[in-house]
Amino acid sequence: VQLQASGGGLVQAGGSLRLSCADSGRTSSNNAMAWYRQTPGKEREFVAAVSWNGGTTSYADAVKGRFTISRDRAKNTVYLQMNSLKAEDTAVYYCAVDLRAIYSGSPQRWGQGTLVTVSS
Repeated sequence: VQLQASGGGLVQAGGSLRLSCADSGRTSSNNAMAWYRQTPGKEREFVAAVSWNGGTTSYADAVKGRFTISRDRAKNTVYLQMNSLKAEDTAVYYCAVDLRAIYSGSPQRWGQGTLVTVSS
């Protein structure tokens, strides 16, 4: 598995979690990276993205001000710090390598997903 996501778990509403996604293939350093999430019966939705050098970030409206995406190119890892979690943030979270250096909405490779459960 080239993209390994971790950090999911069970947390109470208002709590925090930090997700990590490590690229063991080391081929994503020049690509934007993104996090998506999916709940049963719904389509996978965009959560956050970071450009190849970490200089540009973007967020879904639902998570703005609560989530922060970052990356460590030396470690080939992207992070998603999630604060003030809500029950509606419950989902399987997936990391993805974007096709381009700046987020384009075209995922090229996917990680395996990590489950985040927020109890109210």
